[in-house]
Amino acid sequence: MKEALLYEKLANLQVRCDVCHHHCVIMDGHRGLCGVRENQDGTLYALNYGKTISAALDPIEKKPLYHFFPHTTIYSFATVGCNLRCSWCQNWEISQASKPQKPMIGDIMSPEEHVEWAQRYGCPSIAYTYSEPTIFLEYALDTMKIAKEQGLKNVWVTNGYMSGAALELILPYLDAANVDLKCSDDDISMKYTGGKLMPVIDNIRTMLEHKVHVEITTLVIPGVNDTQEQLQTIVDLIVKNFGVDVPWHISRFFPAWKMKTTAITPLRTLEMARDLGLKAGIKTIHLGNV
Repeated sequence: MKEALLYEKLANLQVRCDVCHHHCVIMDGHRGLCGVRENQDGTLYALNYGKTISAALDPIEKKPLYHFFPHTTIYSFATVGCNLRCSWCQNWEISQASKPQKPMIGDIMSPEEHVEWAQRYGCPSIAYTYSEPTIFLEYALDTMKIAKEQGLKNVWVTNGYMSGAALELILPYLDAANVDLKCSDDDISMKYTGGKLMPVIDNIRTMLEHKVHVEITTLVIPGVNDTQEQLQTIVDLIVKNFGVDVPWHISRFFPAWKMKTTAITPLRTLEMARDLGLKAGIKTIHLGNV
């Protein structure tokens, strides 16, 4: 483990974690909502530092990124933990594995080793993915710095719920990101994910202002965000806040975690979303999981 970045010591051995928009106030001996950042005697530790739960070589289109180093292989890794609890999570076995106070699992790998493996397999980039890179900020940031020095590109696949301070730390090293835009309003977002919508929109806007290549993904889920009205709202949010040049990935839902009895998204729903996006002027739209 490693002492966490971005936290404030409070009275009575409490701390406030400022790595994401939850800003958890954590009592001594407890963890934040992510399940990986623990207060020990008034010091906040990232328990997942250096503990890799998954590492793989992926086509970059799997992230999904279709317009950043296309047709290349990207070295990808993650630790356990996530700062959200999306009911439909496809990687819930690792994103929720540390909650609420479970042991940290994963193989010990240094940041240097990740960069070496990426280079060994000829990957021009590294993805911080599978779970949520915000909650392994310290580990990711150390790796990003070395990767940048070695001429590799850094990619975050993220829910976008990092704090402004966390985003500021990674921006000098961040080259591309795929960010989830999950819902059309705060009520739905809070109900199904535990997070609000506007912090994600603000962070995407900041990335674009700093010339980070951004692509947006919306997983369309029956009964959650699949009505014409909801999809139109998402389209309007994209156009209003980011313009029409950011690629939009509309992904098909398959049953997972707490939504195993929910139906697979009909293809016609994705086509409806695509048509709404095209009508609004979004230039590049991709259907995913089809």
